[in-house]
Amino acid sequence: MNILHSSLTLRWAMPALAAAVLASCNAAQTSESTGATATATDSMATAPATSVATAEPKPVRPAGAKPAWGPSIAPEMQTVIEALASLNPKPIETLSAQEARQQPTPTDAVMKVMRDHNIPTPPSSADTMSRQVMPGVKVRIYTPQNASGTLPVVVYYHGGGWVIANLDTYDASVRGLVEKTGAIVVSVAYRQGPEHKYPMAHNDSFAAYQWVLKNAASFKGDPQKVAVAGESAGGNLAAAVSMMARDKKVMLPRHELLVYPIAGYDLNTPSYQKNAQAKPLNKPMMAWFFENYLRGAADGKSPLVSLVNANLKGMPPTTIITAELDPLMSDGSMLADKLKAAGVPTKYQNYTGVTHEFFGMAAVVPQAAQAQELAAAELKKALQ
Repeated sequence: MNILHSSLTLRWAMPALAAAVLASCNAAQTSESTGATATATDSMATAPATSVATAEPKPVRPAGAKPAWGPSIAPEMQTVIEALASLNPKPIETLSAQEARQQPTPTDAVMKVMRDHNIPTPPSSADTMSRQVMPGVKVRIYTPQNASGTLPVVVYYHGGGWVIANLDTYDASVRGLVEKTGAIVVSVAYRQGPEHKYPMAHNDSFAAYQWVLKNAASFKGDPQKVAVAGESAGGNLAAAVSMMARDKKVMLPRHELLVYPIAGYDLNTPSYQKNAQAKPLNKPMMAWFFENYLRGAADGKSPLVSLVNANLKGMPPTTIITAELDPLMSDGSMLADKLKAAGVPTKYQNYTGVTHEFFGMAAVVPQAAQAQELAAAELKKALQ
């Protein structure tokens, strides 16, 4: 699966090809991620599927040499990183949170690669609607089109270091999960730092999970078949929600999918050292995220942030996905080991040649399609 114009790869890429409907994502990002409310109009709900081009898709190949920080980077992944660099993003760690939210994103880079390589967008396979959980917290509910009966539910938490990004930024990941699982996915817009410091995003995330349990039937979801999922900071939030549910005697999720989760406060793990200058996430950015969300070092040591040091007994069965060229790889690997040691059924898979944020890039990056297949298979099994 090395060239995207093969019919098999296009079939695998279909779910995340929906990312191209994010053509206005960079502008829309600020509407949902102001930090003050982290809510916005449901800009994806009525976005029409459009074709990027009618010409034959072209092989995705990078223009330059492999970066010094990524000698093993896959060609498709490198092409996305080159596209991101061409959008001239400023180093986030030099910006205010408000400025950082205006910067080009990896989603924008994927869209550029799709345009440049004539990769088309198929019709969307999910209908969306927005609901308010409580003041400042909103969800976008993705329902498989033409679905009938009661469906299982996945509560999804987006990434962005608890500071930047929004529902639109991670739309492709969510649509991929909807397509491959046949479940309803509820994507949570939680409040973000620095306007809302720890533990606000964590509390909002748990409130959204409880809201889903109480209201699932109103959108044809099965309240007895609920899982949680998230990427990066969202992976941390998904695990924290499971931990809070366990401790507060609330129904435990059937499964948790954690994609390159933030699972510790240690910036000197092996992968932080090896991938200190990686793209699109590096060590200085992670320090900036911690500074903007946490109130101080004590928060970083909280079990809801440092998952690797938490009591993990009684957590739900877990799937953890990591990327080789990612400062957070060690976090995910250590968390998998700690979960297994605590007796939690855990499946761990690291994908080589790819970076942080690869999971939603199935339109372009073959490893993303493979990771989505794995994630969906584990979720479907748990939600039967």
